[in-house]
Amino acid sequence: MDQPAETAGPVRSDAPQIRFMAGKEIVFDTEGFLLDPQQWTEEAAEGLARESGLSSLTDTHWRVLRFLREYYCQNGRAPLHRQLKAGTSLSVMEIENLFPGGIKHGARRLAGLPNPRSCG
Repeated sequence: MDQPAETAGPVRSDAPQIRFMAGKEIVFDTEGFLLDPQQWTEEAAEGLARESGLSSLTDTHWRVLRFLREYYCQNGRAPLHRQLKAGTSLSVMEIENLFPGGIKHGARRLAGLPNPRSCG
């Protein structure tokens, strides 16, 4: 009896992606999250926003992004929802609706925080 031929599944690359954004090279993971939060700039956030379908970032977007960055830099992790609500004076639903991809895959990505999958 013949053995079934082995089929190679889709090739998946888990290698970091280096992109030129906002005048410098920035390293991203395969889901578009910065590997090094220190590489984040407001210009990079604006570019990522346009790529995700936001034509511009409003003052409310910036309030969320800046709070996420400040909290992460002070605590080494993203804020819990209750901390995010208190720090921005917005409801979780308001924040979710501001960003394509919601909080985890929208706001966190634009703020330059690590991929939620890589957080322990």
